[in-house]
Amino acid sequence: MKSFEVDGVKIEWVGHATFRITYRGKIIYVDPYILDEDPPKADLILITHDHFDHCDVEAARKLLSGKTHIVADASCKGKLPNAIYVKPGDVVEWEGIGIEAVPAYNPSKQFHPKEKQYVGYLIKLGRVTVYHPGDTDLIPEMEQLRGRVTVALLPIGGTYTMDEKEAAEAVRIIQPKYVIPMHYNFLPGLEKDPEKFKELVGDAAEVVILEPLGKLKQ
Repeated sequence: MKSFEVDGVKIEWVGHATFRITYRGKIIYVDPYILDEDPPKADLILITHDHFDHCDVEAARKLLSGKTHIVADASCKGKLPNAIYVKPGDVVEWEGIGIEAVPAYNPSKQFHPKEKQYVGYLIKLGRVTVYHPGDTDLIPEMEQLRGRVTVALLPIGGTYTMDEKEAAEAVRIIQPKYVIPMHYNFLPGLEKDPEKFKELVGDAAEVVILEPLGKLKQ
């Protein structure tokens, strides 16, 4: 499956943590790093943190038009043109779309320490709320998302984020209606089988496995 649609919200996995979401004619990218061929320009770009595979300035610039708005984690300051910078707890509204920054971190790894205040996003699109958690492990703050998420885009690669087992536990905590696995099979050390994740989730949510539209840059 190359795309998933619910209540007028179309979701495409371009690859790694990069998603393209289309809603009411607006095109939203989250963490543009992997791009497909001749990608449409962005109306809105959301960036979770400053690591190269999430805050890729070259990729973001390819998506810019004269009207593109950018919301980014504060760690990206100075890297992106005319961006609004956020930290966990901040809420931004743009063109009727609600954007809430939520915590993203590793409790016991050095890659994404809590004090950096990296973020994930709750993206509110009409009746649909999409959760893109950025690079995170299973964290207590996910309890606060229970019942608020329609579609959860969850990393399963391990190493820098949750693995399949932890992501399946996150599903049981957050209780989304749908979940789409991401952040696997693009970078070394992140080789995972989404079907295993689907088995672990069971009937806790409907798992939608999307085909990536793009390829890793050579």
